[in-house]
Order: sequence, then structure tokens, then C-alpha cells
Amino acid sequence: MDRDAGERHGRAMDVLDQAVGSDCILATQALGEFFHVVTLKNGMPATDAAEQVHDWMVLFPTVTASPAAVSTAMSLVIEHSLSFWDALLIATVKEAGVSHLLTEDVQDGRSVLGVWLTNPLQSGWREP
Repeated sequence: MDRDAGERHGRAMDVLDQAVGSDCILATQALGEFFHVVTLKNGMPATDAAEQVHDWMVLFPTVTASPAAVSTAMSLVIEHSLSFWDALLIATVKEAGVSHLLTEDVQDGRSVLGVWLTNPLQSGWREP
């Protein structure tokens, strides 16, 4: 959303364009994190951020963390030294059958629970 981010903004827009035509889902956790960051840190008006989140919920199916995903996330924190929120996102998408998670927050190219973690903003990224 940060148009001042230069090349990163262009890459992010390309990723979103590709995702719309692909078999993709969004985790409600990621939508909440987006809303939090753009309103608190980036100063986007909450009404604009909410409108963007609603648009994405129309474009993509969404998944929510289950109680089992919370348990799995705690195990991932212990076994893999992940932050709880990263672990919860991985556990949630794993339950949904996701094979590739696009994220900037976890080591690019790593696999956790059979979910490949990919930073789509790094140069050379191609859609899985």
C-alpha cells in the first residue's frame, strides 16, 4: 500500500495481480496484521484500510485459526524457535492445505510442516 516504497511497491502489486488469478487463500490473521500495520504505523485512515480488507475478503477465500492450529503453533514455537504469530499463520494455512506461504516475516526458502515459506518481494521470485 506504500506507494513511496518504490520497487517493493511494484513487486507487491505484481504479487497481488498474480494471486487474483491463482488458487490462493488469505488467513484472517494476515488481514488483521495488515489493518494494524497500515493504520498504526503507516497512518492510513481506518476506513480506507477496512475497505481494502473487505475487498480482499471478496477476492480470496479466507481461513481462520482453529484450536488445533493454536496447539500446533505452540509446538512450532518450541521446536523451531518461531514467533507465536508466525507459527500460528503456518499452522493455519497447513490445515487449509496450503503448500506455499508468501511472507516477508520468516526465512525465505524454509519449509515448516511441509509448507514452503517464500518472500515474494525478493528479486528473482516466481509464482510457485
